[in-house]
Amino acid sequence: MEQSFLYLNIADAIANQIRTGVLREGDKLPSVRMLCTEHQISMNTAKRVYLELEALALVESKPQSGYFVSNLFYAEVPLPQVSNPIFLANNKEPREIIRKVYANMGNRALTLFSYSTLYDDFLPLAKMKKEILTASRTLVNGGIEYDSVQGNINLRRMIAQRSITWGGSIKEEDIITTNGSMSAISLCMLALGKPGDTIAIESPCYPGIFQLAIDLGFKVIELPTDPATGIKIEALRDAVDHIDMCLLISNYNTPLGSCMPDENKKEIVELLAKHNIPLIEDDVYGDLYFGTQRPKCCKAFDTTGNVLWCSSVSKTLAPGYRVGWVSAGKYKDKIMHQKLVHAISTPPLMQEAVASFMKSGNYDKHLRKIRKDIYSNYQKYLNTIITSFPIGTKVNRPQGGLSLWIEFDEKIDAMDLYDLAIAENISIAPGRMFTVQEQFENCIRLCIGLPWSEEVEEKLKRVGVLSKKLLNK
Repeated sequence: MEQSFLYLNIADAIANQIRTGVLREGDKLPSVRMLCTEHQISMNTAKRVYLELEALALVESKPQSGYFVSNLFYAEVPLPQVSNPIFLANNKEPREIIRKVYANMGNRALTLFSYSTLYDDFLPLAKMKKEILTASRTLVNGGIEYDSVQGNINLRRMIAQRSITWGGSIKEEDIITTNGSMSAISLCMLALGKPGDTIAIESPCYPGIFQLAIDLGFKVIELPTDPATGIKIEALRDAVDHIDMCLLISNYNTPLGSCMPDENKKEIVELLAKHNIPLIEDDVYGDLYFGTQRPKCCKAFDTTGNVLWCSSVSKTLAPGYRVGWVSAGKYKDKIMHQKLVHAISTPPLMQEAVASFMKSGNYDKHLRKIRKDIYSNYQKYLNTIITSFPIGTKVNRPQGGLSLWIEFDEKIDAMDLYDLAIAENISIAPGRMFTVQEQFENCIRLCIGLPWSEEVEEKLKRVGVLSKKLLNK
């Protein structure tokens, strides 16, 4: 294996041992020379292993002593429970709660913990403005004409090239561009289903997904989901005779932040292919990993064209650009037809700008920076929650993405907490908005995409104070 990839594998293995408790706070790690001997690597490669682990704040070096596991005092904080939804197709969407929370989108007078996106300094605003200007000069007539139905060729080429990072082997002709990931998902649902069909999703799940499904006349089945490893495969196996399609956020889903192990992804892909049930995979958070390697996608294990891989740059680069795509496998013609009917084409200017940003290498530089920044954010948010929220509060431990899922004592009603918080100009996302069943009333989701500051810290502490007030009411 090339040294450039080997050091990531070694670093990832050590990181996993730390995160799972095999290596504990204060444990001494092998010396650089010992690492060289154990893994038959060069001195520079061994040093890169520890540089990666230091960047993740998992390891610290002590002069004349070596490397040690950092202080991870939150390791003993309990995880939220595995969800246990009723196995019943349900359409009880919490429309009023969702409307109430999303009414505040874009309101900069509020501290917006409620939306899963990046803000301000996390976004390369100046560089993207330059890319748009360049794209307007590069495109014929400045990009004001219709693009092809399939979408910008340069963007499709870059997406195809980048698929190698998650184990894919897609080609530019496999990809159709869309107006964001939700547009891609919408086209997939329109192409694959009809009113009365049943779709299986995670529980809890991003509300836009089940709202879309219900508006299209689908029935929704929620599957039990582990906050670390994603859906329970046995539950999906029990459901296959009752569903027509499945939609999963396999990498760092929102709100739980779970990431399916590769073996689970492979088994799910094979199970659904065997029953000819299409899998729509939303991979919008896959590039926001905290470890040393990007996780694979379900699409990487697809040998039949049954997986429709959807993604966008909305969570990593430019939420407002609405640049997304889908690699639709054997359903490509159906998706192309739906795009022609519902959109005709997608705006070429933003797609060309994003393609150019990717091709220049600036996108990867940007991702490397924000991954470290978001991980640092995650630690600060988590530490503040542990010290400021009620004792016994359960918190997920995501390995990427933008979501923290908080489970309070059952005495705390998340909607009451929302009302108290919004009165202090703090917006949170109550757990009930992530399900079509009566559950998660004592849970909230917090976005870690707000750059850390004294104000953000104080607002987060206030959520803790307000939750204690409700607990002691």
